[in-house]
Amino acid sequence: MSILLTGADGYVGWPTALRIASRTDDRVVLVDDFSRREWVEEIGSVSATPVADIEARLDAAEAVHGLSNLSFVEGDLTEKEFTDQLLEVHEPDAIVHAAAQPSAPYSQINGERANFTQRNNLQATRNLLWGLEEHGLTDTHFIETTTTGVYGAPEFPIPEGGATMENQDERGEVPFPAMAGSWYHLTKSHDAANMRLANKQFDVPISDVRTAIVYGSETEETRADDRLKTRFDFDYYFGTVAHRFCAQAVAGYPVTVYGKGAQRKPFISLEDAVEGLAELALMAPDEREADHVVYNQVTRAISIVEIATTIEQVGDDHGLHVEVEHVENPRDEDESHKMEIENTRYMGLIDEQAQSFEAGVDDILDTLTRYQKTITAYEDRFLPDVLENRQQSVDGEAATATDD
Repeated sequence: MSILLTGADGYVGWPTALRIASRTDDRVVLVDDFSRREWVEEIGSVSATPVADIEARLDAAEAVHGLSNLSFVEGDLTEKEFTDQLLEVHEPDAIVHAAAQPSAPYSQINGERANFTQRNNLQATRNLLWGLEEHGLTDTHFIETTTTGVYGAPEFPIPEGGATMENQDERGEVPFPAMAGSWYHLTKSHDAANMRLANKQFDVPISDVRTAIVYGSETEETRADDRLKTRFDFDYYFGTVAHRFCAQAVAGYPVTVYGKGAQRKPFISLEDAVEGLAELALMAPDEREADHVVYNQVTRAISIVEIATTIEQVGDDHGLHVEVEHVENPRDEDESHKMEIENTRYMGLIDEQAQSFEAGVDDILDTLTRYQKTITAYEDRFLPDVLENRQQSVDGEAATATDD
């Protein structure tokens, strides 16, 4: 028996691999082509935490945690021949599919990136789903991390599954409408539809894990050794809002909230995201649902201003004097939108939230203060325009004073 985990070099993928391997004697096969490292370098940024190469990671996993059941295969899942060979050789009992170009801003840069994102993400998923059918592996549990971004920002509560449609005296469940706001988010909407079709046509059991904004820099396994650290992106393209705010604080800048910042977004800690994926990967065949099942991988909704004030408060413990500054909102958005999202099914997997947002911010600031030189060296990659323009003005005044 084996478990296949794609995107294993990534932020969520690597700690998930460690969690799964620590709870089973089965072979856990990791797959990646290291594209995430290339994409981040392409936009001129870097992971705040030094990311060890895969050989060093595997050596550390065995030396520190005794994990001898991890192995790695390098390859591109958009290549059908590679994907077919992977499935044929390893015959996985479960697949955790976390490989994707995951950045909405990256997908919005231009048409080339939009096309690449859609081709990359959709082709990889289709190759895996069709590969399961063509190699007689339709009992394999297919688990994909999609995104809560497929929902958009509706003004009504979001269910964990389909929406109910009523027509006179009849009621039925239909897929929740996809209202994605980027070319990346649309790939996950299409993946959800393709997974639903694969379940209907091939009877593949599907878990569609709609992942919220993930925060945090550590899990139980990664804390033990620096070689086991997962990547941490803080730039505009690959860093989330909470991570960028933390980078601003560590670099000595105010945390800038656009407008009121009262709009709430769905969040989950890295620790809680990893736990749910591990539970699904290790689920016994008789415990799996045979359908296309949606899990809203979220623990709570948090407002943008709460993110900022939490960083301000927790920052004191790290010797940071953080200021929160409200600036004019350049975006056309509802600054008071209160997202409501059901998560009962997902919370049933993890039992209870393991890490609060405050504890997650504490981890992040502990990590970033260790690598403060990296943060400041790449501050042009995460500073909002209002701070970057202000800094350029200060630098210009200093240069003029020197000339005088």
